[in-house]
Amino acid sequence: MSGKNGAQSAVDGANPDQKRVVDSSKVWTTLITNLAYLPGLLALDYSLKRAGSRYPLIALYTDTFPEEGHAALDARQIPKKHIAYLLPSVHKDFSNDPRFYDCWSKLTPFSLVEYDRVVQLDSDMLVLKNMDELMDIELDGSELAGKGQRVFAASHACVCNPLKKPHYPKDWIPENCAFTSQHPDPDRAQTEGAPSTAGLGMPNGGLQVVNPSAEVYSLILSQLANDTVTTAYEFADQSLLGDVFNGRWVALPYIYNALRPNRWREVHGPIWRDENIKNCHYLLGPKPWEQKPGGDLLLAGRKDETAKWWWEIDEERLAKEKEAGIEDGF
Repeated sequence: MSGKNGAQSAVDGANPDQKRVVDSSKVWTTLITNLAYLPGLLALDYSLKRAGSRYPLIALYTDTFPEEGHAALDARQIPKKHIAYLLPSVHKDFSNDPRFYDCWSKLTPFSLVEYDRVVQLDSDMLVLKNMDELMDIELDGSELAGKGQRVFAASHACVCNPLKKPHYPKDWIPENCAFTSQHPDPDRAQTEGAPSTAGLGMPNGGLQVVNPSAEVYSLILSQLANDTVTTAYEFADQSLLGDVFNGRWVALPYIYNALRPNRWREVHGPIWRDENIKNCHYLLGPKPWEQKPGGDLLLAGRKDETAKWWWEIDEERLAKEKEAGIEDGF
């Protein structure tokens, strides 16, 4: 799969209907495969609008997404686009972390060539401040065919393993974390990411800023077909991106993908500042919507202040939807 024709064929296979589903050349996208994440998606969409974003969110859905989910999106006029479920050529066992089976499909935005800029967001994110500037940061053009130094933008993955998950790689320790390297200069951490090569050099796949490109998507698919490497990727899409484009991506500051365990003092409390967070990422469980507001909202048995942020905004969403006659339980 080399050359322009092969690259275009790769995109045509993944994205056969290259018509825009919204009247915008720049869009937010989020993947949805089941109802479990639908409350998160609805809160994400509401939070983007609440923050005054000029750009629409498109729900990228797979065949596994049920009819009642479609009805919920349609009731709220959230645009959507069907995508194929993306997997490597050889099965990778993620039984320790089943969420990663879906994560390969988060590479699909690279194929959405009908748009000039796509910012992929996880459905368990909540936008607290406008971050439309991500639509305009400089990235490589398609003419560089994925060989440039600014292929995409993302924040670093935290490799501290604060929950001490035994199946995580042995090198996932605080000393190897890019965010740890920023502790001595917390002011700078609010506006600059550590170099993309810092720590283990792995992006977090929850937020990806992409200029869709047939050539870049072809490189991604070629790697997915490489049996030897994909079986070694413990973190699906972000492992692949960190490997194929090692040191050639733009590292954003943590405020655009604020991983909620990083708020803990012993993790990355030295750089975390609540007032600067633009986008909170509710990775790991339980999700805020899986707990009842008013009680103790917990993460790993500890009170989770960020879950209160989610519930405050989501209750605002639910109240406005009720006024509009939307009461479907989501």
